[in-house]
Order: sequence, then structure tokens, then C-alpha cells
Amino acid sequence: MVQIAEQVRRTRGRPPIRSDEETRRLLIEAAAEEFQANGYAGTCMADVAQRAGVSTKTVYRLIPNKADLLTRVVSDRIGQFVLEIEPDALDALPLPEALERMLLAYGTLVLSERTIAMHRLVIRECDQFPEVAAAFYEAAIRRANDAMARWLRRQCERGLIALEDPQTAAGMLRGMMSMDPQRAVMLGQGAAPDQEEIAERAKQCARLFLYGCLVR
Repeated sequence: MVQIAEQVRRTRGRPPIRSDEETRRLLIEAAAEEFQANGYAGTCMADVAQRAGVSTKTVYRLIPNKADLLTRVVSDRIGQFVLEIEPDALDALPLPEALERMLLAYGTLVLSERTIAMHRLVIRECDQFPEVAAAFYEAAIRRANDAMARWLRRQCERGLIALEDPQTAAGMLRGMMSMDPQRAVMLGQGAAPDQEEIAERAKQCARLFLYGCLVR
């Protein structure tokens, strides 16, 4: 009986085993915090491992290098945005409301303090570490633009709007939604907009994109 009780105590005392996917999530969150605090050059895999509470060996087994780690940090946030603008989520809405919803999701992503901090990091270190610029461009800018272009193209196919180049139009939409407020924050001329301000900007951008500004 004593031996059985001892075995039960040992079993109960063992920490639960995390899956590799759960561990990757911890590493991505830890890496985001390290990059924001220390920049790309100042972040090392050992510090990420320590913050995540795993061994350095585990980090290298799951994510082979720092450039890949940065790509995963960026992709993780963009992935949430892409899910929010899936056709099933937007097609049930009237066109103006759907466009506004897409722009709100994009603005919430790119005008957050964490995304703006990442943007600063990329600009500051891209000359020394070109892989940083490549990772950010492919995983963030291109992927977000492609997602928005797909939605615009779908609306063209449904006969709701007419665009010569949905890819270019998506870039214009992104710039209209985010460029000025993001630059104001990066240049120290303002704070990151709150959710109400982002929602109002999304509404104005959607209206301007769909209807223009000519008096009819």
C-alpha cells in the first residue's frame, strides 16, 4: 500500500506534457516580447527559451533559427487577421459593412502598439539584417495585401464592384487605413489610436473607397 501511494504521489506531481504546438505558441509569444524589448540584434534564442520556460535545445528543435522565429511572430498576427476576413465571415454582410469590417480588422492589427514596435524594429535593423526586412515583407505586407485583394476580387466576380487591379486597390486601401496614423506614432507625433478611432477611420475609408468624393 505504501508503494502504491508513493507511485500515486509521483504521478500527481509530474507536470503535464505540452504538445509541440503548444510549445511553439509559448515560444512565439516569448519571442514577440523579446524582439519588442531588445530588437532583433539584441535577441538571442537562449533568452527566448528562458522567457518561454523551455530548454534552448527545444527551441532549436522546433524553430531552427532567429529569422524563422521572427517570421513566425509576424505570421501569427497576420494569420488572425486573415481568419477574420474569410468569405464566410463577410459575405453575409452588405458590401459597405463588409468592407468596413475588413478595414477595422486590418486597422486593429497594424495600428496596435506591438505591430508598430515591430515596424520600428524592421526599419531600424533591415540594413544590417536583410532577412528581417524579407521576413516582414513576405509574412506581413504581402500576405495581408493578398488577403484583401482576394476579397476585392471576389466582390468583382459577384458583380458588386469593378476594379482593374484588385491587388493594387488592396494596397491603396491599406495605405489609406494605416499610413498616416502609423507614421504619426512612429515619429513621436501622436499616440496609437484607440478602437473607437480605428472604427471611425475604417468607416470613412470604406465610404471614400466605394463612393468617392464627387458631388452627384
